[in-house]
Amino acid sequence: MNETWNLDPIYTGFDDPAFESDLAALKEKTAEFAAFAAALPETEPAQGLHQGIALQEELSALMRKLGGYCSLRQSTNTKDPAAGSQMGRVMAVRSGQAGPSAAFRAWAAKLPDLHSLVQADPFLKDYAYLFANMEADSSHLLPEIAEEAMAKLSMSGGDAWSDMQQYLTSTVPVIYRGQTTNLSTVRNLAYDEDAQVRKDAYQAEIACYERIKDPVAYALNSIKLETISECQLRGYASPLARTLEHSHMKQETLEAMLGAMDEFLPKFWHYLKVKAKALGHENGLPWYDLFAPMGNSSTRFTTQQARDFLVEQFAAFNPEEADMIAEAFDNAWIDFYPRDGKAGGAFCASVDCLGQSRILTNFDGLFTDVVTLAHELGHAYHNRCIRDHRPLNHGYSMPVAETASTFNECVVMASAIGRAADEQEKLALIESQLQDTTQIICDIYSRYRFETMVFANREQRFMDADTLCDFMLTAQKQSYGDGLDPDCLHPYMWVCKSHYYGPTFYNFPYAFGGLFARGLYAQYEQEGAAFIPKYKQLLHTTPIASAEDTAKVAGIDLTDKDFWRGALQTVAEQIDLFCTLVGED
Repeated sequence: MNETWNLDPIYTGFDDPAFESDLAALKEKTAEFAAFAAALPETEPAQGLHQGIALQEELSALMRKLGGYCSLRQSTNTKDPAAGSQMGRVMAVRSGQAGPSAAFRAWAAKLPDLHSLVQADPFLKDYAYLFANMEADSSHLLPEIAEEAMAKLSMSGGDAWSDMQQYLTSTVPVIYRGQTTNLSTVRNLAYDEDAQVRKDAYQAEIACYERIKDPVAYALNSIKLETISECQLRGYASPLARTLEHSHMKQETLEAMLGAMDEFLPKFWHYLKVKAKALGHENGLPWYDLFAPMGNSSTRFTTQQARDFLVEQFAAFNPEEADMIAEAFDNAWIDFYPRDGKAGGAFCASVDCLGQSRILTNFDGLFTDVVTLAHELGHAYHNRCIRDHRPLNHGYSMPVAETASTFNECVVMASAIGRAADEQEKLALIESQLQDTTQIICDIYSRYRFETMVFANREQRFMDADTLCDFMLTAQKQSYGDGLDPDCLHPYMWVCKSHYYGPTFYNFPYAFGGLFARGLYAQYEQEGAAFIPKYKQLLHTTPIASAEDTAKVAGIDLTDKDFWRGALQTVAEQIDLFCTLVGED
């Protein structure tokens, strides 16, 4: 089994002649797009719409290939100067597309007969949703020169600060028990069976942030101020309002979800207190034991065993996805193990030019790592389900992005729990799933609250590292209640979580995806195999519909708090079972 992914089918390296050829083509097409945009006032509308979209399809394909390759190279070795340098070249060319793109969108949005023109052209009709969003977004566009300037400045602004955060967290030395290791490795020890290992790893992790907290605080302050300024320039009511618009999601949906979560938070606090007592803690669960395994969780997986397990699980659910999972393992789509310079966490990136995906994990052989693989492979399956859309319809919004991934977790966990050999194994599996669900409810809520506080304060003042730590502790206490030991929280979560340094409010989509997937999985349990075509159609719909309209494919009203309550109730029932298994009420 391979340990690293294979990027050679994209380019064999930065010295691959195809890389320079494609970069030259990107420059040429960017110049052609700029000339096209300059001539728009004299262009016949139907011709202009068709040509503009065709040019953007070509540009998108080149950008995804070039930029995607650079990003994948950089994520596995943030110390690689070539990856950063080549990404800079690609992004410099891309910045030249911002002005022409804004000009085209503004021109198209003002056409009085846009809708009829789109409907009359089969090629354009596939982009009906895209054009509808152009009209809706037109009020937030800046003049062409301003769009281009903002794109160029972001390279040395927000994008650069984000790169610095990733570099610092992937290279900071961590001293654990007298030995130097990296952050990803020591964070993986949070799942260790040995309580002292977990505690020592937590203390080593906290200590390492002292070395990088100040520059990362500068990064966070700079990114958030840039976001505030851009929102003001574009006329958004707030950064959250912009995120909701870009997510194609209503405020009413967010309020319904958060309202239901508020109602169920005490149930999660009860779970944490029961776990704390079972582990010998009297004042709530200390942070270092959040991921402490319980029951019989001694099973370790090799990557080959993980492959075989996942293929078996999904063969019973959806053979098409099982085949894709086998392909991902067998054809080197996955970079498995942590190492110095490699980005932490896990992600899945679509590689459209190959019709494949690439997955980064920091695999350590635990069952939770297998669940992480299932999660990222869910993203890969989602990518496959939308492959037959036209190129500009390959993106979907943040909330629905977590649907297939979290649904996969439900498939794996339900199967594993159902096949548990005894109560100790069942306890280990249920507790593992509750760990993950507590993350997408309590921890995500704390991240949402933290980011809300940061935006509320950033315009008026610079927030130093100590202030950001205070904000984080406040958010954690509000979200975890008395379930955690107030004297042992994690004030530096803002340092290590890359989500704060990318898209704004990239937190609530995880709660959305987790609960939405649970609601969908409940339908699957009722309908069986008949549900699969509906599920595939729902995933296929995600790039060309709002979150609310996507959910309607499965007959769900996202603005109805009862839907979210129903999904949370399935978790509450698991918490009750957990309490029974550990002998608590």
